[in-house]
Amino acid sequence: MSSDNWYRQNLQILYREVNRIRDLLLYYIERGEADAEGTQEDLPAESRLGQLVATFNLSSFERDVLLMAAGLEIDPSFNLYFAKAQGKPTLNYPTLSLAIAALPTAQWQVVSRQSALHYWRLIQCKESNALTHAPFKIDRHILSYLLGQPSLDEILENFIVPFSYRQSPESLLPSREKLVSTLTTAWTQAKSATELPQLHLIGIDGRDRAAIARSVGDRFNLRLYTLCARSLPSNISELHELCRHWEREALLHRAVLAIDCDDILADSPPGQSLKLFLERVNSPTILSGNLRQQFSDRNCLSLEISQLPHAEKRHLWETHLGDRAAELNGHLEPLIAQFNLNSHIIQAACASAGEGDRDLPSQLWDFCRLQARPHLDNLAQRIESDANWEDLVLPEREKGILRALSAQVKQRFRVYEEWGFSGKGRRGLGISALFAGASGTGKTMAAEVIAKEFNLDLYRIDLSAVTSKYIGETEKNLRRIFDAAEAGGAVLLFDEADALFGKRTQVKDSHDRHANIEVSYLLQRMEAYQGLAVLTTNLKDSLDQAFLRRIRFILNFPFPKADARGEIWRRIFPKQTPTNNLDYRKLGQLSVAGGNIRSIALNAAFLAADAGEAVMMKHVKQAAQTEYLKLGRSLTSSETQGWG
Repeated sequence: MSSDNWYRQNLQILYREVNRIRDLLLYYIERGEADAEGTQEDLPAESRLGQLVATFNLSSFERDVLLMAAGLEIDPSFNLYFAKAQGKPTLNYPTLSLAIAALPTAQWQVVSRQSALHYWRLIQCKESNALTHAPFKIDRHILSYLLGQPSLDEILENFIVPFSYRQSPESLLPSREKLVSTLTTAWTQAKSATELPQLHLIGIDGRDRAAIARSVGDRFNLRLYTLCARSLPSNISELHELCRHWEREALLHRAVLAIDCDDILADSPPGQSLKLFLERVNSPTILSGNLRQQFSDRNCLSLEISQLPHAEKRHLWETHLGDRAAELNGHLEPLIAQFNLNSHIIQAACASAGEGDRDLPSQLWDFCRLQARPHLDNLAQRIESDANWEDLVLPEREKGILRALSAQVKQRFRVYEEWGFSGKGRRGLGISALFAGASGTGKTMAAEVIAKEFNLDLYRIDLSAVTSKYIGETEKNLRRIFDAAEAGGAVLLFDEADALFGKRTQVKDSHDRHANIEVSYLLQRMEAYQGLAVLTTNLKDSLDQAFLRRIRFILNFPFPKADARGEIWRRIFPKQTPTNNLDYRKLGQLSVAGGNIRSIALNAAFLAADAGEAVMMKHVKQAAQTEYLKLGRSLTSSETQGWG
């Protein structure tokens, strides 16, 4: 049946039933009693009235009460009939007492709050001292439903949004299809609708979760609606009303509700509201969030949406690149290994290929690297990586360790994927390092060197700012950083590790216990992180050995000796900087670390520029005196011996 024909027939059935109620009212007006012989015709199952009666299991009397209220809205003469039936011109509205008197098969159960009319908010009774004499009217949304007009419940419209079906569903990849099959099996095996387990999808990407939730709904011919858990009212009465109206909506339109609970903790105010909602609601529900939380004591099936397997990512790249995939010439595998991107981002990257004059591998790499920036830029400080291996002055042993670290970053695809180590589980595959040494000894520069070598972003995270005295907040902050960084595999530099990694103390209370949990959580994420995560500390000896054993590389940055300091001075001035008779061996006599050397060199350059001269020893000496004052030290004669 075409939609136009269905619409006309639906209205005909509704008008026919409203006219039947009008005839019953006229009979009552004329004879003062209900027409016990009044005829009723079967309601076609495809009509909205028939569906509503079946959905809410309305009795004949409840159906006719609802039609009395509907008649008031669609037939202007009903006002006159109500007034005549009740003997007063002012009583031109329906009441339950009139319905009980004028309609056949009357039931006093209609006054109960458990009556379907009241329970499902099909009618609304005006507050009155006498319930049966109070005016009632049909709910606006129910009237629209009966008329076949699309609408959204007024109570729901500030909270719940119909999922947009403008786009055709994407074909799910095998790993996602497997999750959908698991979820649908759980619902299929439920003995009744009231025993459906709540489903909980846990993953970083909201679009991925939405696609899976939509597929689950499609399997059962359920329309998907979405709710942001943060918008739930905290008032219990409002929450209860929202729950009841949603259950009604779910029954009317065969709907499933996907609840977005990103970043919500179970013991937070939004988490408590969500818990109450889930305990009250009795309809198909899918939780969708980036945290594994227990929001309800009801039966719940939780599934984690893991990263796309390497083979599926390769399939997406090759599919969307088409013939251009051959241009990558061996650069596709590093791209797949480095960036953990979802299908829509991979498709966008491929669509951007060919723009500009740059080669395709470089274009794709930079496009992918930029995807994580909007998420990480709000959480950490991005450092532009300009340093290279020649700028790094370290003893050969330490430099060898750093090159070994670099080799693991470079070869991780071969070892993890081609040689099968990733098949043993993701734990322990993250490349983690601890850079220990005094301030200014080159820890940040070493991270810059690695980031530049592999054309990756470097982000600095101050752990002293991330840690919180409130239980659970530190892990929440760390999780947001790692989740945001996963897409681009950025180099993460966690500064001031001493703020979190103190000696493991004896557990005396919950705060001591949670401090250890925070450290364990950070190490766990570092071990699973697909990029490089680096911790820095000025006090390596204060770190617990049990924690150090879980870090793959430990690199000590010693205070530079005189010859090393001289080498730093040799490299510190850019080629464009004019210099005159700088003695780098003598400059190496200054007992300061690389960071201070850079500060002195920069200040000396300003002094020389202001004097209209090239940088000379006198400028460096003056700048050094200023730097030493900042450090609370005095420049000694032995440090400037032979400077002239």
